[in-house]
Amino acid sequence: MRSDAVNHSPQQAFRLIVTGGGTGGHTYPALTAVRTLRGRLAAAGRGLDVLWVGTADGLEARVAAAEGIKFAAVATGKIRRSSNPLKLVSPANIRDMGRVPLGAVQARSIVADFRPDAVLATGGYVAVPVSLAARMCHRPLVVHEQTVRLGLANRQLARYATRFAVSSESTLSLLPESARAVAVVTGNPVRPEVLTGQPDKAVQALGLYGFDRALPTVYVTGGAQGSAQINNLVRDVLPWLLEQANVVHQCGPANAAGLEQSTQALPAHLAARYLLTGYVGPELPDVLALADVVVSRSGAGTIAELTALGKAAVFVPLASSAGNEQAHNARHLQEAGAAVALLGAVTAQGLREAVAPLLADAGLRARMAERARVHGRPDAADRLVDVILAAATAT
Repeated sequence: MRSDAVNHSPQQAFRLIVTGGGTGGHTYPALTAVRTLRGRLAAAGRGLDVLWVGTADGLEARVAAAEGIKFAAVATGKIRRSSNPLKLVSPANIRDMGRVPLGAVQARSIVADFRPDAVLATGGYVAVPVSLAARMCHRPLVVHEQTVRLGLANRQLARYATRFAVSSESTLSLLPESARAVAVVTGNPVRPEVLTGQPDKAVQALGLYGFDRALPTVYVTGGAQGSAQINNLVRDVLPWLLEQANVVHQCGPANAAGLEQSTQALPAHLAARYLLTGYVGPELPDVLALADVVVSRSGAGTIAELTALGKAAVFVPLASSAGNEQAHNARHLQEAGAAVALLGAVTAQGLREAVAPLLADAGLRARMAERARVHGRPDAADRLVDVILAAATAT
């Protein structure tokens, strides 16, 4: 059910502050929510006035500029976590913690001047001072958590939220008792274009005419910059893999030359089934539509896209992710039969053993894809917009 909170005077623009960033996992769900809210309001004859509050050198500043969104910077500090308590009082942590009060003062001034109808916080250290400012200025605060487990910033903000949106029902039990009463499962917003891909367009755009469409297609990705770990694993099983499947391997722009040298000895019939590319751009939705199996990291954004699409996946979590969240994301889906998670020390043989059954059995792929789809929420952006509008009218 859609909120009726857009039924206001056409001249009155909805005022929204967005905060969150540092990584794409925090930034792009916020951007998708802004785009969706703008479309919803426009359909009701109403405008949207957005101010993104972040760090001056963060990804969010570049994304806001590219989108034409007003941007304001505040000071913030990154707390470097460690199992050793002595390392928590490192000079870098002490210096950054000293920046927090300044950021709080700046954030309160920004929120008080802008007077938003609602504040959307998607995580990252910059979300803390802005969210606290929303509370002090009595502005509705919607906090969104992308991962199964709570991020460090969102764990602190849960008690202040007007609404707390989570991506998975499994997160609800991890919330403080006071936050559960205002919690709602929305899912993690997915860019709409990701859901509209067409396999044949991928073949045409990337020139995949040597692919054998009778074989399954594997899409390998380590994210925009690539993953040396995943690249090396795939390189070591490549001749075997190409006997079983077509492969689109997005390796990262800096890694393409080195991998090209290692694949020059492939027989012609196998080389025709292999596309090595540094980066996949606008063709990504079509590549995902073409893929029968995806080998990738297990960040929150990737999980959201692959479950919304219903894709069989083999995850190689990034071991250094904050709070080991990628391993938790992957394990959560593996326990549901919705993916395979390669945890701990991963070897080429381990990757081969994980992928082989999926390539050999179309029924197994289909069952895993269907279980993944159960966890997907392709309408997550609309659900989150509903929450924002409801929070704005609840006060």
